[in-house]
Amino acid sequence: MSITFHPLGEAAVKVSFHQAVSQSLNKTIKAFCTNLSLKDPGIIEWVPAYDSVTVYYDPWIYTYQRLTELLKKKALEIDHQPGNSKTIVTIPTLYGGEYGPDLDKLSKSKKMNTDDVISLHTNGDYLVNMIGFLPGFPYLSGLDEKIAMPRLDEPRQTVPAGSVGIAGSQTGIYPLESPGGWNLIGRTPLRLYDPERDNPFLLEQGDYLRFKSITEEEFKQIKREIDEGSYKLERKEETK
Repeated sequence: MSITFHPLGEAAVKVSFHQAVSQSLNKTIKAFCTNLSLKDPGIIEWVPAYDSVTVYYDPWIYTYQRLTELLKKKALEIDHQPGNSKTIVTIPTLYGGEYGPDLDKLSKSKKMNTDDVISLHTNGDYLVNMIGFLPGFPYLSGLDEKIAMPRLDEPRQTVPAGSVGIAGSQTGIYPLESPGGWNLIGRTPLRLYDPERDNPFLLEQGDYLRFKSITEEEFKQIKREIDEGSYKLERKEETK
């Protein structure tokens, strides 16, 4: 395995994995993060990305050199045995209309009807390559190239929380209301980020997402159940 280290200021190091972005690399990065431990008082947190992990540390406990030696050791401990299962999280999504205002435009540009676009979007399993931009925002690979679409020329000032969008060959979900330039095709009632939960993040790097088309009535019912605390997330292990 080829990895390099780069200091980021005085209290962080970027660990770069020199491989093409792929499911295999995603698995390697997830295993590397699993080998890190918050029980180590010198390691504060880590942030995985497509081909790297940024590790934040206490410079009063670790020097940069000592930390990189530890991280090299952690990388060598990665289990490279192929996994035979994956975690699938179902994302109920209401497509089109006010919930997905760019669906019609995307459909017309691809010379498809909206049902075809929805079918293609719900037909794949999407790998969470990283969480970023906003707390809980998943960057997902696996989008059918037939419905890939460039970002908007002019970003919206406000995108509602739960909005499902497409930008280039990626799809993603806005966990919070924010500005954004992705093409919005639908919305999920799920809360991807909730600081009141024990684990604020609904998803994590390495999960697979499967979008499920729902009606407006189902959307409102799921939202009520979430508000009441009775909603059960569809999360299961499947054999690859």
